[in-house]
Amino acid sequence: MNQSTSPQNGQQAFERKAGTALIIFAILLLLTMVLHPAGNNIPGLIRMSTIILIVHSVAILSLPVGWTGFLGLTRRLGTDHFGAVCAFAFMTIGLIAAMMAATFNGLILPLYLQRYAGESDAVFNSLQTVLRYGFTINKAFDYLYTAAFCIAILTWSIAIVQTGKMDRRIGWTGIALSIIMLAIFFGGMADANRLNGLRIFLGGIIIWIILTGITLRRKTV
Repeated sequence: MNQSTSPQNGQQAFERKAGTALIIFAILLLLTMVLHPAGNNIPGLIRMSTIILIVHSVAILSLPVGWTGFLGLTRRLGTDHFGAVCAFAFMTIGLIAAMMAATFNGLILPLYLQRYAGESDAVFNSLQTVLRYGFTINKAFDYLYTAAFCIAILTWSIAIVQTGKMDRRIGWTGIALSIIMLAIFFGGMADANRLNGLRIFLGGIIIWIILTGITLRRKTV
């Protein structure tokens, strides 16, 4: 093997694996979206605590997989490209915020509520303040990862269009999706029905991630 080409081959192998990681990440996000339970009634949350724990555990485990895939995307566009590195920084913040949201809402909350299984309505009513406080914390992380994800996708997409190192259609798609997702989330749809807003948001993210992952698995253009 020609040693002068081995670094390039290594880079392409890393990018192909990163593409696979992004596809796996997207599939796990889709699984989370489909299985995510709805409702904020305390007895219902206690009954669904097992599925809540499983779904959010899968979501948390998917985050490092996604981070590795996004690192490969950044390397494809060039670590000397300022926009690509900025996008990776925003995505890192977004993934951390998503981890915190999933931890608070999907692990801490059900584990806490399980202690009150079988209690009276009076006890459940006394827990409403704690529940509202927890949902407020979770909502703050929701806004943080939503903004970070959208900014990251928008910035990466602009870099794709600028550099031409990937199919520019991926870039234009990402630009359109990120703008639409920001409008949906901050336009109030997510506040009116949080789960539906989450599904629409994740649906847009999943589409772009899968397209990007498939493109990364191809040879550098």
